[in-house]
This record gives sequence, C-alpha cells and structure tokens, in this order.
Amino acid sequence: MSDHRTGRLWGVGVGPGDPELITRKGARLIAAADVVAYHSGTAGRSIARSIAGDLVRPDAVEELLVYPVTTGTTDHPLGYYGAVSDFYDASAARLAAHLDAGRDVVVLAEGDPMFYSSYSYLHDRLADRYACAVVPGVTAVSASTAALATPVSRHEDVLTVLPGTLPVPELARRLATTDAAAIMKLGRTFAGVLDALRQAGRLDDALYVERASTEAQRVVPISEVDPAQVPYFAMVLVPGPDRRADSASRAASLPVDGAEEAAPRPVARGHLLVVGLGPGPDRWVTPEVAAALAEVEHVVGYGPYVERVPPRPGLTLHATGNTVEVDRARDAFRLAADGARVAIVSGGDAGVFGMAAAAYEVADEFPDVTVEVLPGLTAAQAVAARAGAPLGADYAVLSLSDRLKPWELVERRLRAAADADLVLALYNPASRSRTWQVAAARDLLLQVRGPETVVVVGRDVGRAEESVLVTTLGALDPASVDMKTLLVIGSSATRVSAAGQVWTPRSTA
Repeated sequence: MSDHRTGRLWGVGVGPGDPELITRKGARLIAAADVVAYHSGTAGRSIARSIAGDLVRPDAVEELLVYPVTTGTTDHPLGYYGAVSDFYDASAARLAAHLDAGRDVVVLAEGDPMFYSSYSYLHDRLADRYACAVVPGVTAVSASTAALATPVSRHEDVLTVLPGTLPVPELARRLATTDAAAIMKLGRTFAGVLDALRQAGRLDDALYVERASTEAQRVVPISEVDPAQVPYFAMVLVPGPDRRADSASRAASLPVDGAEEAAPRPVARGHLLVVGLGPGPDRWVTPEVAAALAEVEHVVGYGPYVERVPPRPGLTLHATGNTVEVDRARDAFRLAADGARVAIVSGGDAGVFGMAAAAYEVADEFPDVTVEVLPGLTAAQAVAARAGAPLGADYAVLSLSDRLKPWELVERRLRAAADADLVLALYNPASRSRTWQVAAARDLLLQVRGPETVVVVGRDVGRAEESVLVTTLGALDPASVDMKTLLVIGSSATRVSAAGQVWTPRSTA
C-alpha cells in the first residue's frame, strides 16, 4: 500500500458504537491498512475493534495494545501515571517498527481520535517522526445528545464537557457556571458526579445515557440509575435552559412566598444585594456576606468572582464577561423585579471601583427594587497589611484605568494628590490592552516626588501566587505590574523599618 520509505500513521475514529457511524473515509482506510492497532483494558477486549468488525482485511497485522492497569492501583514506582506512560512508550515503539518497515498503520479510536482518546498519546510520541493524519469520528457526546433527542444547547449557550474524574468541588463549580454540560468517564466516578450535580443544583435537570448508538443504548432520568451498575461508557447530560419560554413564564416558575419548598428567608424578595467578596481567599469573605449568599437564589457577576461563590441546590449563578457592568446590573435588577432574591458580587469591596456604583446607575429604572450594599475587605487594605501600615495617615485611592474617564483627568487627579503629599493606592494599574499607564503615572509623580519615594507592589495578595515587593518610585519597573497588582505610593513621610516593613506615621509635619 505504501510507496514511501516509511509508513504513514492514521488515527481513525470509529465512532461511539454503531458501525454505521464510521465515516466512509475511515472505513476505506481500515480496509486498506497493512497494520491495524487498537487498545483494550486488562481483559483484552477492544470495543474499537468490535466496531470495525469485518472491515479489517484478513491478512492485516493486528496489534492489540493492552493497558497494564486501568485504575490508580499499581506497583510502578511512579504510580498509575508512570505505568501508563511506560505503556504508551512501549506501544509507540511497537508501531514505529511497522512504520520503519514501510507499513501503514491505522490506530482505531472509539469516538474521535483527538477527543479523550488513547490515540492522542501515540500521536504525541510519533507525529514528529512519521507522516501522521487523523480521521475524525462521531464523539460519544454527539451520540448521546442524539439519543436524548432534545437540544442540549441553543443560541449562545455554553456547553461544557467535563470528565467525571474531576474532584467533586471542582466539578460542582463548573456545573454551576455553565448553561449545559456533558459529563464523561463515569463508572466508579458516578457517586461523586451525583454529589456534584446536587451541590450545583442541577440534579433535577440531569439525564443519563448509557452505551449511546448501540443495541444496549439506555436513556433514563438520573434518579433511576443504580450507581453500582454504571459502566465507563455512559454519560450524564445537563441540557441548557429552554429559552423559548417568555419572561412571564420564567417569572411564574419562581418559588412563591409561603410555599412549603421555599419558606420565607431573611433576604427579602424584590431586594437587591451588592456584596464584596474581598480580594482573594475565602477567609476574607465577611460573615455577613457569607450569610447573605447562603440565602439568595441568584448570584450575578463577573465570571471569576461568581466562581468563588459555593454552588448549592436552589442557587443559579450568572457569570458574565468583564466591562459590561451596567448590563450586568440591569440583568440583576430584572431578576429582583420578578421577585427573586438576588446578589451582585464584586471582588474586594463592591463600593470601591466595584459593582455598587454600576447598580445605582440603573436603580431608577426599577423603582420597586431596593438596593443594599454589604461591605468587603478592599485590595488596598490587604496589600497595606501585608506590607505593614503604609496607609497609616491620609491617603487617596485612584484608578489608573482610562476606560471610563479620559487620561487627562487621571493625570490631573494624580498631580493634585501628589502635590498634597498623600499616600496613593492605585487600582487597575494595567491590563492586556493598557500597558503604558504605569510608566506615565510614575513619570508624572517623579516630577513632584523624589525617586527615593517608597513604593509597594502587591500582586495576587491572599492567593497562592502572592508577592509583595518594596521598591522606590525611581526603581519601579512598569513591566512588573499587571491587572492583578495594586500599587501603594508612599508620601514624603512613609518609611521602611529595619525589618523591611513599610509604614506612614499618623502625625506628620
């Protein structure tokens, strides 16, 4: 078949189980292959090979690649992943021998070769040495959604494909922040998947599909599934919301005050909370905010902030992109106006360059909705505490972002604060699209203050990547500053102790 010095490697998707779902190209290549390889579990039974059936020609060489282990239990010194890595190395060497001899090799892959497939690990090891090509196949997700016969995602819905092997808290978080989901790799993970669905409030929407596209296909509500009988080749689907329903019917579906399943809570309906989550770790969320978030039915906010809210039954999380603060606030007001208990979340304090001001921008459009702001720990406070006490005297808080105000105004306020010899806490110093403002601010301040002025560069304070650098205005490197950074520029009185801590005396001349 091959007319080149070395053979060609093909990754051929054979689909989820029904042989009729093999593509015409895939069937042609399987029938012409010199060598056909396929994986199996420790028992040596290959589902991919059974799907291909009599397409493999009688004189073809067949390479059965049997996994040495399929769970995390192994005597290998590097554990499960070490054993599997050695297996892929050995399997690649077996196929390389055929390729070096000029034989073309087709590797059968259930579903699609590049979608959670064993073939991809062979591809990683061989693609830089031999000619390789991939023939896509129908994925298990596609087969399962077809078996469901119900649209899983529509319009701008986000469909998230998740492995059931994720830790339960992470799985719950991702389920709570997506419109629709497909959860693969079940079997022993099914109990954890059920727990994650329950935590995310998605259990009632979940459907179970087993062995999609085969004669043994089964589609049932997840409540009818025996966890002890779930095979690896099963999937949980969580369809997105049916957006054909109009707003009136959505409002009508909300729990009614006094209903047994939705007893009245301290957070009133038609009342919008705007809360600050603090700058990073959960321990910096105030008890008041935590209690409020435990009672609301909807949380609205920028994606990374919404992800910090623990999912639970009865809570719907609405994550949006950045720079759409007013639209986000308006969406929250609409939910509150329909009678829901709603919270908008911000990082730090919602009233400091956060969502509180954006909420009040649209509050007059919803006169029946009351607004309450709950305070949070600010980034300036967190960075100052890590550095010592640089905010011990009068200070000013400014944002270097010119997205909502012209840079000329930023410059005027910077100069006024510098002339007044105030300590400065500078928020939003840089981003991917704003890279020059830090240098411009430094140069402006150097016109008023000496290069020895103390500067604190706090980045990701409270998180694992936290760093706090004490430097000077003259030595400040703008390249070291990004959106996760807050700058504290000292006054003429700000000092650095012998231990390297920064502080500003409460009383200055």
